Amino acid sequence: MNFYRAVRAVADASGAGPVDWAAVAESAKAATAPGDLDLSSDEVESYQSDVRAARDRIRSVGGLDFDLPETIEVQHRHHWIDANIETFERILADLDTGVEFLPGVVRSVNTGSMAISISFLANNVLGQYDPLLLSPDTGNAHALYFVNPNIERVADRLAVDLPRFRRWIAFHEVTHAAEFGSAPWLANHLEDCLEDVVDDLSSGRFDRADFKQVDVTMTAVEGYAELLMDRTFDDEYDDLRRKLEERRRGGNPLTQLMRHLLGLGRKRRQYERGKDFFDAVADAEDLQTASLVWERKENLPTDSELDDAEKWLARMGV
Repeated sequence: MNFYRAVRAVADASGAGPVDWAAVAESAKAATAPGDLDLSSDEVESYQSDVRAARDRIRSVGGLDFDLPETIEVQHRHHWIDANIETFERILADLDTGVEFLPGVVRSVNTGSMAISISFLANNVLGQYDPLLLSPDTGNAHALYFVNPNIERVADRLAVDLPRFRRWIAFHEVTHAAEFGSAPWLANHLEDCLEDVVDDLSSGRFDRADFKQVDVTMTAVEGYAELLMDRTFDDEYDDLRRKLEERRRGGNPLTQLMRHLLGLGRKRRQYERGKDFFDAVADAEDLQTASLVWERKENLPTDSELDDAEKWLARMGV
């Protein structure tokens, strides 16, 4: 890590936009150790076989029809940074801050904030299903990443068996592939929601309804993934979930502050609230009933239905 180079990259931020994304990449990588990616062919194959097992189990038990990305990427932290900066840049491409006073200073502040955020996430993300929102690729573009240094570190810190922990993470990420694959409308819906939020911010306003729609959709996405993960995983997982939840809630004061600033507390709430909703649906009916949410956009639970599964079931005619 080279913190001087990280700061220098931010100070030298340039360009016409509100964020210098090349400087974000340079600064974030300078502040982040890439981690070990010296894997044997058997270790790489273990990731592939875990993903295939998750796909087969989810198709069978969940009754969902979906495909996986052609390539399963086992990454170190710098690889993850590069992939996700591309995503952030696409999503925020149309953001116009409208700031005319000291634009260079504002650009440096924005660039530094993004670099700090992405560096923190790169050190903590374990796996990621990326639907490549707003990608110029008009085909069925999507990607699946595993950040090997983080998976190894967290398994060690939690004192859990690495192969079982890695397989559990694989099941979670493949559940997201199942959601987006079985609901072709979902990526477009999220893109529309994100574009509305960016338009709001560019206009200097905060539209609670637009933000709420993103939150409700992501609560459904995360909650269903938790349900499917629990119902399809082919090993014991109670200790893994308990220890990972303790990790999400723990950390030193700086880590807790970063989680707060990045809204990770809200993300944890999405996991918990969504899981409670889908558990209630599956317990009252079955997994196939829970999967009705992905048949069409109108089947997404509303904000109030997320706290009242019976209300959603009644609307679905169940």
